[in-house]
Amino acid sequence: MVKTKVAKPKPSVKIKRTSVSTQRYLDILEIKDDVVVLKDGSVRAVLLVSSINFALKSDEEQGAVIASYIQFLNAIDFPIQVVVQSRQLNIDNYLAKLKDIEKEQTNELLRSQTVEYRQYIQELVEIADIMTKRFYVVIPYSEIGGKPKKFFSRLVDAFSLTSIIHLKQKKFEDYRTELFKRVEYVMDGLASAGLKSVVLDTQSLIELYYSTYNPETSGQEHMVELGKIQVE
Repeated sequence: MVKTKVAKPKPSVKIKRTSVSTQRYLDILEIKDDVVVLKDGSVRAVLLVSSINFALKSDEEQGAVIASYIQFLNAIDFPIQVVVQSRQLNIDNYLAKLKDIEKEQTNELLRSQTVEYRQYIQELVEIADIMTKRFYVVIPYSEIGGKPKKFFSRLVDAFSLTSIIHLKQKKFEDYRTELFKRVEYVMDGLASAGLKSVVLDTQSLIELYYSTYNPETSGQEHMVELGKIQVE
């Protein structure tokens, strides 16, 4: 008879996983007073800009828009960033409103038509995969000059707590004042090209960056209004 040895199971080793917040890898330090403060001490403001139907304008109107935009770009002496975001059209609030109207409708024919209309709109958005675009202009301000750092220098700074600069209130107010001088200048330049713009407030900035870095989660969870957040 051949004896076989049964291997004893090895004791399980528990691996301790350290959860690291995603915020550690972001350049954003804080958002306050309608301003984004980065870890390098610079500040940012974000404009939400309207769009124009350029194709429907006449040749003279198109030429005027292009000339105004070129003049605006040549006039500014600081960098700006133009961001275009494409998102799937979210009409949940509109559908919920239609559902409330449907419940309150006493006329059976109108109620039936409301149901059909709501279903049609919902299926249209899902099947056609309708996207919505939003246009943003990011305006920076910083007193820190010099050449941009190399990749490994920026990587070391990202993991170094000493690289985080907490702006004192007085300096932050000075930065904010200079930043919004640029904001007003950019808004005037965009207006000359027929583009309306509005400055994103603190709540809108938080929602913008949250939805940008958490596209799936943000579609299912709604953020609490800033005034209702309690900090212990």
